[in-house]
Amino acid sequence: MTDEEASKKAGQEEQGEEQTEDRAEAKGQDTREQETDSELQAAIDEAVEAALAEQRDSVLRAQAEVQNMRRRCEADVERAHKFALEKFSVELLSVMDNMERALQAVADPEDEKVKALCEGIELTQKEFLSILNKFEIEQINPEGEPFDPQVHEAMSMVENPDVEPNTVMTVVQKGYTLHGRVIRPAMVLVSK
Repeated sequence: MTDEEASKKAGQEEQGEEQTEDRAEAKGQDTREQETDSELQAAIDEAVEAALAEQRDSVLRAQAEVQNMRRRCEADVERAHKFALEKFSVELLSVMDNMERALQAVADPEDEKVKALCEGIELTQKEFLSILNKFEIEQINPEGEPFDPQVHEAMSMVENPDVEPNTVMTVVQKGYTLHGRVIRPAMVLVSK
């Protein structure tokens, strides 16, 4: 072999070694890139999962809030329907009071001159009370019952040894409730 051939062969061997080194380096670089890519993909996957979990939580909270709002609205509508007649009912109570006063004003209900009138007022009063009851307006007539400040309004306290203390002795004006809510407390005299 000549020097020229030997140097060509040495050059080819060097070039082959360089190519091998380049290939090894490229393979190492590819492996590092693949590792970096898989780490990057794992980080992306984690971020996506975290964002998905956050969005699921947000959606669940929004759904719960909508359900709570729907329940509150239904309860508000139900209350509005129940108590829509409250102001009107309170105004009608004076009519009932006037009928009771008319019956109390009659000195002798058995007198032939006023007997028919008293019966008419009593029948009208019963009919009126049944209509009030139909719309869940109940009368509070607490005579003889213990005093309850939530449904009774004490006009005064009277000394009476025959009755237990804090007992309603006299009802000055009857009270009324609408669906269990007091729309007018009963005005009463209470024993000391």
